[in-house]
Amino acid sequence: MKIKESVSVSFAYDSEKQQVFPRWVIWKGKLRPVTKVGLHHTFREGRTLYHVFSVVSKGAYLRLILDTDSLSWKLEEIAERN
Repeated sequence: MKIKESVSVSFAYDSEKQQVFPRWVIWKGKLRPVTKVGLHHTFREGRTLYHVFSVVSKGAYLRLILDTDSLSWKLEEIAERN
């Protein structure tokens, strides 16, 4: 389901792997710990660089986008497992 809503995200940096990854997401007041990070890629729109993370949290697949200009996060998509 397409969402495109602002969310709060905590992310960490692993200096050994030189990777950044989301740790948890707060959406609609609910804390969702990230249990697995799948794909990560970037794209540009004009001068703005975006990071896209596909993650798993509590039985749901989430697609998160980080806008590097504003440092804001959006939940673009969610798919709940039934």
